[in-house]
Amino acid sequence: MRIALFTLLLFLVGTNVTLAQDQQLIVVVGASGGEEFEQPFREWAQRWTSAGKSGKLHSTVIGLDSAGETTDRERLKQTLEELAAKSPVGPIWLALIGHGTFDGKTARFNLRGPDLSTTELKEMLKPLTGPVAVVDCSSCSGPFLAELSAPQRVVITATKSGHEYNFARFGEFLSTSIADPAADLDKDEQTSLLEAYLAASAKLREFYAREARLATEHALLDDNGDRLGTPADWFQGLRVVKQTKAGAPVDGSLASQFVLVRSEKEQAIPAEIRRQRELLEKELAELRASKANIAEADYFTRLEHILVQLAKLSRSSAGK
Repeated sequence: MRIALFTLLLFLVGTNVTLAQDQQLIVVVGASGGEEFEQPFREWAQRWTSAGKSGKLHSTVIGLDSAGETTDRERLKQTLEELAAKSPVGPIWLALIGHGTFDGKTARFNLRGPDLSTTELKEMLKPLTGPVAVVDCSSCSGPFLAELSAPQRVVITATKSGHEYNFARFGEFLSTSIADPAADLDKDEQTSLLEAYLAASAKLREFYAREARLATEHALLDDNGDRLGTPADWFQGLRVVKQTKAGAPVDGSLASQFVLVRSEKEQAIPAEIRRQRELLEKELAELRASKANIAEADYFTRLEHILVQLAKLSRSSAGK
């Protein structure tokens, strides 16, 4: 029985799940702060929007056009308000590309005009009721993770604190990984946000090692709402293999559901079946995370029930 369950687990869970509704992509490019950063930031943004186009997302770009009477901060607020008014909308991706600052109390993302603070972005996101992924690729971005962490939300920051203030290169590597087939660890023909995060972090470590430099940025991912975040080196493949002393829930389950460019096979699956699968995958992740606290017989009984339901959905989506 255990061998059969394990085989079924590998077959079903080896594929990322994708969130069911149409997705929205918002790319915000901040103030460059100098000519040497203007072109790189533009290229990073173009990679995001190119991936969004391939994934057939509705995309909004802020900060690359000529500055008008409306500030970029206000444009972002208006864009999020419009999406909230259309609720329910599909999963929302928000990518922040640029520089950040931290004065010891408040972290800010630098924009043309007024900057965007952690508190301001938190308020802007409150009306959104669906899943959201916020990717802050700026220096000093660490405080955004604790401030924005919430249920149904993935938060990725280029730094682990506001005191990592040097230019952050994480955004470059994430932009090249977000739709890169080489980052597809589970070989399901699509790259999830979790896989892109792990690939970008690996490239970042390679960069600092190659340059023989001390790393000045350490990215974090939070998607369970505990405000702690998990570094990439805590993962083995797609599984977290370390735990905090407090035994906090692990991150990664929700991030594996965000996929910018879905595979042809995934696109063919009806939205309702994907939604049901997401719920079962979440239940499965929670069960696996609590395995140490469950009697063995009870654990395998509950595991079998979930996997059988997943198998039925798999057959249903295949028209069998």
